[in-house]
Amino acid sequence: MLDALATVIETAEKTGKPFWQIVEEDSCQEDAVDPKTAFEQMRATYQAMTASLADYDASRRSASGLVGGEGEKIEARRKAGRLICGDFVGRVMEIALKIGESNACMRRIVAAPTAGSCGVVPAVLIAVSEKEDFSEDELVQALYVAGGIGGVIGERAFLAGAAGGCQAEIGAASAMAAGALTALYGGDAAMIANAAALALKGLLGLSCDPVAGLVEVPCVKRNALGAVNAVTSADMTLAGIKSQIPPDEVIDAMRTIGRNMDPDIKETGVGGLAGTETGRAISQRIKL
Repeated sequence: MLDALATVIETAEKTGKPFWQIVEEDSCQEDAVDPKTAFEQMRATYQAMTASLADYDASRRSASGLVGGEGEKIEARRKAGRLICGDFVGRVMEIALKIGESNACMRRIVAAPTAGSCGVVPAVLIAVSEKEDFSEDELVQALYVAGGIGGVIGERAFLAGAAGGCQAEIGAASAMAAGALTALYGGDAAMIANAAALALKGLLGLSCDPVAGLVEVPCVKRNALGAVNAVTSADMTLAGIKSQIPPDEVIDAMRTIGRNMDPDIKETGVGGLAGTETGRAISQRIKL
C-alpha cells in the first residue's frame, strides 16, 4: 500500500507513468489481481456511483425524518438559473446532497472513503462528466487517483470520524475529489497531490458531531461543502497556486489534530452540534 504522495510523485517523474496507473499497479500487486480485472472492478464502482444518483427519490425521508428532499431543492433553483454559484457548482452541490441523502435513507451508495462522505467524489466526477467530453475510461482513471489519495491518507492518518473527526471523512473525500478533478484536466502527479493538500488544509479540524449519533445532520450538507471545496482546490492548483506545506505533511497534520481532538467531537454524538440545545432535543425526540 502506498503510504506517501511523495512516492507517487517520485515514481511518476522516474517512469513517466500517470498517477492513476501507479496506483493501479500498486493495488494489483497488493491484491494479486491482473490490471484488466482491476480496471473493470473500478469501472463497476464508478457505475455504482452513477446508479446511486439515478436512484435518488426526493420523496424519501430518513427514518428520523431529518433528511430528505434537499437535493431536489438545489436542483429546482439551479434549473431556474437562480443559484449564485452558477450551474456547474450548483450541480456539484445537488449531486452531493442527493447521494448523501440516499445514504441516510438506506439506499445503495459507494463509501468514498466512508458512507458519511459518500457524496463528495461522485458529485465532482459525475458533474464534470456532464460538463466535459470525458470518456468513462478517463473517469475510471480519475477514480483510481481518488482511491490512491484516500489510501495514502488512510495509511498516514485515518478515514473514520471516530478516529479523527469529520476532517478524516469529508476532508479526505474532498482531497480525493480534488486530486481526481485535477487529473482529469491534465494535472501531473505533483499537481494532483497539491490539489489534495489544498482541499484537506481547508477542512483541517472539522469535528464529527452527528446529531442523535445519526449520519444525517450535519453530515449530508457537509458533503456538498466538501465537493465544492474540491472544485476550488483543483482550480487553484490548475492556476498555479501551490500549498506551502507539502501534501504528506498536511496529512500528518490532520493525524495530529485528530489525535488531539476531544472525544466528544469524534462521532460520539455528544459535543459540537449534537451537544447544542436543539441537537439534544432532537436526540431525545428520536429516542422517544
